[in-house]
Amino acid sequence: MSAPRPGATARRTPTDTGVVLEAVLERVTYADEETGYTIARASPARGGADLVTVVGPLLGAQVGESLSLTGRWSSHPKYGRQFEVHSYRTVLPATVQGIERYLGSGLIKGIGPKTAAKIVAHFGTATLDVIDGDAARLVEVPGLGPKRTKAIGAAWVEQRAIKEVMVFLQSVEVSTSLAVRVYKQYGDAAIGVVKHEPYRLANDVWGIGFKTADAIARAVGIPHDAPERVKAALQYTLSQASDAGHCFLPAPNLVADTVELLGLAPGLVARSLDELAAAAEHVVAEDVPASGGTVPARYLAPFFHAERGLAAGLLALLHADEDRLGAFAGVDWDRAFAWLHRRGDAELAPEQAEAVRLALTEKVAVLTGGPGCGKSFTVASIVALAKAKGAKVMLAAPTGRAAKRLAELTGFEARTLHRMLELRPGGDAAYDRDNPLDVDLLVVDESSMLDTILANRLVKAVPPGAHLLLVGDVDQLPSVGAGEVLRDLLAAETIPRVRLTRIFRQAAESGVVANAHLVNRGAMPELTEHTDFFWFACDDNEAVADRVVEIVATRIPAKFGLHPVRDVQVLAPMHRGGPGAGNLNARLQEALTPARDATPERRHGGRVFRVGDKVIQIRNNYGKGAAGVFNGTVGLVSAIDPVEQTLTVRTDEDEDVAYDFGELDELAHAYAITVHRSQGSEYPAVVVPVTTSAWTMLRRNLLYTAITRAKRLVVLVGSKQALEAAVRTAGTGKRHTGLTHRLAI
Repeated sequence: MSAPRPGATARRTPTDTGVVLEAVLERVTYADEETGYTIARASPARGGADLVTVVGPLLGAQVGESLSLTGRWSSHPKYGRQFEVHSYRTVLPATVQGIERYLGSGLIKGIGPKTAAKIVAHFGTATLDVIDGDAARLVEVPGLGPKRTKAIGAAWVEQRAIKEVMVFLQSVEVSTSLAVRVYKQYGDAAIGVVKHEPYRLANDVWGIGFKTADAIARAVGIPHDAPERVKAALQYTLSQASDAGHCFLPAPNLVADTVELLGLAPGLVARSLDELAAAAEHVVAEDVPASGGTVPARYLAPFFHAERGLAAGLLALLHADEDRLGAFAGVDWDRAFAWLHRRGDAELAPEQAEAVRLALTEKVAVLTGGPGCGKSFTVASIVALAKAKGAKVMLAAPTGRAAKRLAELTGFEARTLHRMLELRPGGDAAYDRDNPLDVDLLVVDESSMLDTILANRLVKAVPPGAHLLLVGDVDQLPSVGAGEVLRDLLAAETIPRVRLTRIFRQAAESGVVANAHLVNRGAMPELTEHTDFFWFACDDNEAVADRVVEIVATRIPAKFGLHPVRDVQVLAPMHRGGPGAGNLNARLQEALTPARDATPERRHGGRVFRVGDKVIQIRNNYGKGAAGVFNGTVGLVSAIDPVEQTLTVRTDEDEDVAYDFGELDELAHAYAITVHRSQGSEYPAVVVPVTTSAWTMLRRNLLYTAITRAKRLVVLVGSKQALEAAVRTAGTGKRHTGLTHRLAI
């Protein structure tokens, strides 16, 4: 074993299994939140002023903490001597200077460097004992009142409890970054749940899936063939299928996938599935009609009830006896269209006029079409006529950006579906069948984004007799959530629909629009004929990232005057890899919002957040903001407060939302996002890496969706081979859904 650096404090453990290094964590230079692997610099607790490099699983450790690191010294061929950490524990400092630094590091909410200095000046080396045993005595410190004292004491207790959970999770080889989530879910019962009911974690704690829960279960001694393990694995397999867009899986597929996951006999898995389906609490069995027979479908219960409820709700709306737009049953359409023509400059094309009639005379209708085909003008005409008759009209879209765009294009107010329905913690809506919206005509744009569960909540809130118009581009990627509602509705003969196909001349002059339609037809885009559509050839996958950063940070701002953060969006086919969204975010952050001296930043897991960062919410949080903050919401970091341990985001919906540092796992950087995450949004410019490293994701509808997100400018970067593959490869195939068949009943 290599000797430690001179001056480093290291000693053999009694069992001679490694070296213990006691040091203060000074800074983290790299952290991978998925693996927990961290590279950091630390100062030895005694002797020697030089910093040492420590590498290993350090997620959860905070800068300024005193750590007892167990591991070994090694020599890296490029980076030199470093300490490889196997495990660590936090130790409380004993000196006045160490205590002051520890408290002032931002570890305890409400204590910054100045307050830490005051507290330590008053209590000296007894400071930590006072906070731990009698925090009320902090009122003795000048400037600390009872309210702030109480908050500091509560923060200390919570931090200590979280550390206990961290230590236990570490003992069962689980990343310490999960400890805060586990503690916040279960409180003081956290360790008991982890020990005795580990599979609950997969259902209860966001970010913990079956595999993590399974690793914990093995560590606490649950047998590999235990019934609870098999049933948890079946639900996990169905959950993974829903993440891939499926509402159900055929029973043979579900059993086979779970057998592969667990390595157990098919008979045991099939029996467990039968038991789950018989209970009908978590899994529901139903035979779904299919060509030539039926499919033995197995649903997770929420998707079964949502799909069945959505179909029943649509049919009830369609066949309702009353009609809130009954005035249009006998309208003189020639006069109505002439009125619209006098009101505006443009005249409706025949298929647009058909869509207007359909929306105002049918209680459920679908309007679809690609870019430049006049969907927005058609919607504006529908709304104008309805309002002229005194109708109550609402416009909505799944995302804030889509709602803003809908309002700009139609001239009428539009809201997100979440805000319109007033979704609450747990996902229930304030408006539903018992308390419907007061609306005569509801228009929902970007309906390709509607998943089955959200669509069901929407339809429940539409009152009998009202008209529902769903507008969207069915050729785009389907929803991120389970289902393909728009496609299923267009496949159902019971639902009235119009597809706009004519591209208007002004739109056709745009390279963005023209090339989007070429790609959608399976033809290569024109790469050199347009002033708003550019191609940068680069066959080296790793070099693509360099080129993307240069284009975003330098070329586009210089040539088009667009802001590289606010106006330019990188859309990547996938998250991983050199040209993936993960690496591109790190590279773009360094180029656009680099670290600056005396400017606060906050590291959380593998990410560093800085003021000015573009970020995206990656889960629904119904308790945040005025009316919840939802998956896909984008904003800019406007403030970071190390003392109060909060980070503030100014969202695209012009709302300031505060996050405690422990909640930062809900945010990811958004300089680059996946194409799937961009659905429903529109940006002045998009930059799309198209590389062979994303081979499995290269599909026509993915490229088409990426191109149609741009208002003014598209830049593609990558290899011609990858671009050709994306153009010629049709979508990923039909999802497992039963909505079309349910609508035929």
